[in-house]
Amino acid sequence: MRSALLIIDIQESFRRRPSWVAVTDPGIAATVQPLIDDARKRGDLVVWILHTEPGTGNPFDPVNGHIRYLDGLEPRAGEPELVKTSANAFTTTGLQQLLTTEGIRHLIVTGIQTEWCCETTTRVACDLGYDVTFVTEATATFPIPHVDERDLPYEEILASPRTLPAAEVVARTEYALNGRFATVATVKEVLAR
Repeated sequence: MRSALLIIDIQESFRRRPSWVAVTDPGIAATVQPLIDDARKRGDLVVWILHTEPGTGNPFDPVNGHIRYLDGLEPRAGEPELVKTSANAFTTTGLQQLLTTEGIRHLIVTGIQTEWCCETTTRVACDLGYDVTFVTEATATFPIPHVDERDLPYEEILASPRTLPAAEVVARTEYALNGRFATVATVKEVLAR
């Protein structure tokens, strides 16, 4: 069965935010690369997805020039590239149509942020009937500030006892997804399939 590897939002925009100092995997591009190489070798579809927030003035606003893949990641000619404006990779793109056209029913999810765009895409994919493998170690995320503290300077967010540590964010995502919306797997397990 042919699969699709989704590379979600592994983009420069995140490196431009103060939270990058606390990212779970600053080398996420290198972590994902073996999955890309394997997908290409197997003839699987590699789908590149970028997130934009036009008109916001933030690092996800296209006018600021940060809507590009992190260094080390590069699509090959013919690999689909989608641009989204929603948390999941389906709602504002033609992803479902692409997967249907290609006859793909199995997705492998990687990207940034673990609990946000990656998890949301996984949940929508499951609802749409796809079999999903969620490769947690090929995702990255950040500590989450308490809702009342989101506007604090980032150093204070990191120091706050109310901030949810990234390791807890990842664990919660795995608990929520595994066996319900997806199969959680390691890079090694995906490469050994």
